[in-house]
Amino acid sequence: MTKLEQTAIHDESIEEDREHLINLLMDEHSDEILHLVFTYVNNQTTAEDLTQEIFIKCYEKLHQFNEQSSIKTWLFRIAINHCKDYLKSWHYRKISLHEKIWDSLPSNTKQVDEELIAKTEEERLAHAVIALPVKYREVIYLHYYQELSLVEISKVTAVNLNTIKTRMKRAKELVKDQIIEEVE
Repeated sequence: MTKLEQTAIHDESIEEDREHLINLLMDEHSDEILHLVFTYVNNQTTAEDLTQEIFIKCYEKLHQFNEQSSIKTWLFRIAINHCKDYLKSWHYRKISLHEKIWDSLPSNTKQVDEELIAKTEEERLAHAVIALPVKYREVIYLHYYQELSLVEISKVTAVNLNTIKTRMKRAKELVKDQIIEEVE
């Protein structure tokens, strides 16, 4: 067997390993990534599209994973950065303007199902969290929904631990205020 043939077999084996690993990542973490992305964009369809883009990006960058953190942390870091890039994009700002115009329309022109949603305590909490600015929302999501410690959140977001603690405290205060305001 020639050296070229050995290299081709080796490259094919690496490619199969990458595909197997990305499939495992998708099986294990796709729901978590989808929920994380949704906390940024607050739109199911956009969250699904971005989640697909994130896994494509992970596949392309799998060779860059250096095992300094867990694969889950690496995956979440890619997802967070991708979401932040999306929120800065022209496309997002254009869609956001459209949604603001839509929200300003009289309620009789909006879809009936949006008007009929019942407000349970769980829904109030979810709405309060979604209404938070992104820097607070991501801390709440990663801590309470992904059950990451504050130290892990600091690593995933590349933000100082004391800043994470401050954001967590402020996020809780904002959620509490929002829920109290809705109840009154």
